[in-house]
Amino acid sequence: MRSVLLPALLALALATPATIQPSWAQTKTSHALSLLGAPKYPAGFTQLDYVNVNAPKGGEAKLHAVGGFDSLNPFIPKGDEAPGLGLIYETLMASPMDDDTSEYGLIAETVEVPDDLSFVIFNLRAEAKWADGKPITAEDVAWSFEQIQKHGEPMMQLYYANVQKAEILSPRKVKFSFTGPKNRELPQIMGQLPVVQKALWEKRGFDRPTLEAWAGSGPYKIASFEANRFIAYERRADWWAKDLPLNKGRYNFDRIRYDLYRDTTVTLEAFKSGQYDFRSENIARNWHTAYDFPAANQGLVQKAELPHQRPAGLSGFVFNIRKTKFSDARVRRAISLAFDYEWTNKTFFYGGYTRSSSYFQNSDFAARGEPTAGELKLLEPLRASLPKEVFGPAFVAPVSDGSGQDRKNLREAAALLKAAGWEVKNGKLMDARGEAFQIEFLLGDPSYERLVGPLAQNLQRLGITMNMRTVDSAQYVSRLRAFDFDMIFGGWGQSNSPGNEQRSFFSAQAADNPASRNWIGLKSPAVDTLIDAVIYAPERDSLITATRALDRALTWGYYLVPGWHLPADRVAYWDKFGRPEKNPKNGVDFMAWWVDPAKAAKLAGAKPQ
Repeated sequence: MRSVLLPALLALALATPATIQPSWAQTKTSHALSLLGAPKYPAGFTQLDYVNVNAPKGGEAKLHAVGGFDSLNPFIPKGDEAPGLGLIYETLMASPMDDDTSEYGLIAETVEVPDDLSFVIFNLRAEAKWADGKPITAEDVAWSFEQIQKHGEPMMQLYYANVQKAEILSPRKVKFSFTGPKNRELPQIMGQLPVVQKALWEKRGFDRPTLEAWAGSGPYKIASFEANRFIAYERRADWWAKDLPLNKGRYNFDRIRYDLYRDTTVTLEAFKSGQYDFRSENIARNWHTAYDFPAANQGLVQKAELPHQRPAGLSGFVFNIRKTKFSDARVRRAISLAFDYEWTNKTFFYGGYTRSSSYFQNSDFAARGEPTAGELKLLEPLRASLPKEVFGPAFVAPVSDGSGQDRKNLREAAALLKAAGWEVKNGKLMDARGEAFQIEFLLGDPSYERLVGPLAQNLQRLGITMNMRTVDSAQYVSRLRAFDFDMIFGGWGQSNSPGNEQRSFFSAQAADNPASRNWIGLKSPAVDTLIDAVIYAPERDSLITATRALDRALTWGYYLVPGWHLPADRVAYWDKFGRPEKNPKNGVDFMAWWVDPAKAAKLAGAKPQ
């Protein structure tokens, strides 16, 4: 589960409204909420396990982003938002990187939830303040919810669909009432609500882009910026929450600056020349070959591959089945067979990746073996609407001989295309109307062209023409939101507790919702039913069962050419930082790093000017 500042990761299910449970239902008051029964950190905890609470404050971290920005409003679909704006705003609760199934009080000191999960009450901290020193109030919270629900990303209508109303019970007490069946995630979803200052925002308008540097309640404020060029943040010495257990040892940099680049190749060269300090490397070829430069060889630049235990989700070459040419699963399967992953892994990835076969890869939620009795109980009523393979062994991505043009797989692909009504005429694959099979593969990053190119060559052998079209970030986002593409490279990150976000990923309601992540265009009543089973699972075991059943329905639909994953984060950085000895299980928490004064001084004398 993630902040609404990263809305693509989450969306909320629509359910048939039910009568709200009586408001006198017995509640439990706690410092935290957990989807696993009990949070990792008990009431009264003093710090996170992995941080260095004695980390020095100071220095600057220079980061980068690809693209541009023309707005400092991160909550609406209009405009391109600047990177790093989450540093300004805070949420009611927050999840640390070593316990992502729990949330702990941030703006809210405590939370109240009844056994029937019909509402949640947040009790705000008396010390919670805006940057101007005014208190954060229940009125701010309720207004933030109403504005985000009304004007936020379109998928917010799904996200908050089961939230009936927000009530101000006192200046520091706010209640959200829910409709529908019991939903274990709803209280925590409301804990993710970012809160803005009503008095400030209602004067300027929540529903429009702006380049006015608005203040918040978070650890940083905007110090300077130039649209499409850079944005710099300055740490607030008067931040009200700096001594909370969630924050000790974090937010150590005095300044954080993002420089914007239009091209990923340029960003790498900028890093090598010292224009910014830290980068995550997701291109295997770069990891193995691009860091052989003088500063790296002298030890001025460090590389680290840091293992993590977070679910990998699934990424790959996604089909837009809104397009008639992809409506037949046999066609999608044929194209999947034409992708030689084994050759790609050997040639481009140095054998470093593992093929993915599940939408919940690297987790307990991935389907495995034959369906269990619990899975079959969910699947059998849907048998007529699901591929027959769903009721057999779990899906495994196609395997090739690694030659780059596996003839056996290509022959099978050709047979599938013929069975689907396509015929090769004069070297071109044609449908019954005589129209040639052509695919436009939309890309927002030219580095993926080398991965798509070999697939295009194999498809050419089948008579299919695939053209790659690489566009700038603004056009890419615009076309993505309009579902104006044939295929893209995309994916769905998953958490350690799948739930409401599956609606935005795969539900029929999201298929026509701009800015949802149902890029596939999937409209399947069977999948919708399984998503409901995931969302309303009463406990962990039933959640695992329902998610594995959903995984089977999705994987055997061949809605994408499955990609690959790596259970580690690859990072490179100029050697000016200190970092915690223990890496949290869900990945790098860069905000727990710090500038080491001795290292920074040494680097300053050796770094190229």
